[in-house]
Amino acid sequence: MTAEASGPEPSPRAEHAEAASNRHRERKTPRRPQSSLAEHWTTIDGLDVFYRESPSPPPGAPVVMHVHGFGLSGHYLLPTAELLADDFHTLVPDLPGFGRSARRSRSELTLTSLAEAAARFLDDRGIEKATLLGNSMGCPVICEFGHHFPDRLERAVLVSPAGGLHNQPLVRAMAQLARDGGREPTRMVRVAAPDYLKFGVASTVKMFGALTRYPTLERLLSLPVPILAVIGDRDPLMPDPSRVHEVVAHVDTDVTVVVMEGAAHAINFSHPGELAHIVRQFMADEAITDDPDAPGESKVTELHRGRRGPQQA
Repeated sequence: MTAEASGPEPSPRAEHAEAASNRHRERKTPRRPQSSLAEHWTTIDGLDVFYRESPSPPPGAPVVMHVHGFGLSGHYLLPTAELLADDFHTLVPDLPGFGRSARRSRSELTLTSLAEAAARFLDDRGIEKATLLGNSMGCPVICEFGHHFPDRLERAVLVSPAGGLHNQPLVRAMAQLARDGGREPTRMVRVAAPDYLKFGVASTVKMFGALTRYPTLERLLSLPVPILAVIGDRDPLMPDPSRVHEVVAHVDTDVTVVVMEGAAHAINFSHPGELAHIVRQFMADEAITDDPDAPGESKVTELHRGRRGPQQA
C-alpha cells in the first residue's frame, strides 16, 4: 500500500500529544470500578474527559446528565446516579479541570465555560437534548446551559442551588460551607478530599467566589423548562425553606420546590434513595411524595408547585 493510500503520517507533535493522553488516562483510570456504571474516556476541546454512563440504558429513555459542584468530581454524585441508571440514560462526567479529567487554566474556569463544556460533551456523545441534574455549583452551570442552549435543555433538577445574596459576602459563604461540613456523612471525606486536593486552593476559592456572586434564583426562574428544586432543611448554604416558599409563591414559573428533612447540602451523596425517588416522580409529572418503600427515612415535602404541574395528592 502506498503512503498516499494509507493517509498522511501523524506529525511528531500529534504523536507526542497522543502518548501524553494515553499516559494520563492510564494513570487516572480507577483501579477498581467506583460504581455499577460503565467508565469511559473521551476528548473535549483537546482535553481528556472522564465520565460514567449507564451500561445498558433503556431504549429511548430520557438522557439525564449529572453535574457536580465546585472543586469536586462526579464521584460524589454516583450514589444517586447509580440508582437512576436503569430508568434513564445516565451520564456523570468530570467536567474539564475537575476530578480525573485533564486540568485547564484557572482563567478558563468560569460557569459559562463549564456550561459550554457540558454542551460539547453532549455533542461528543451524539445527544441533542437532555435533563440536567446538578448539585451546588452544578446548578448555576445548568442555569448557564439553559441560558446559552435553551433548545437543548429538557428539564432541570437543581439540588441545593446555592448562590446569590444568601451566600454573600464570600467570608459568610465560607463559614456556611464550614458548618455544612459537620453535617455531611463522615464517609464523604474519603470521596471529596482527593478531588479538592487535585483542584487546588486557588481554583477552589475562584470557583466558590463565582458561585456566591451568581444570581441563582433569578436565573433559575428564567429557565424555559420544567424545574425541580430540592433543598435540605439543614443546609446552611440555602435560605430557610419558609423564605424560599415566600419568594417562589407568586412567580409564574413551572418550578416545583421540595424540602428534605434532615438533609444538608450534598443530598446526592447523603440521601440518594430519597432523591432518586423524587427525580422519578418529577420526570413522570407526578406529585412529589415520600417513598413508601423507605418508611422512617428522611421526610420529603412538596413545598411549592408552579403552573402546568399536577395537583398534589
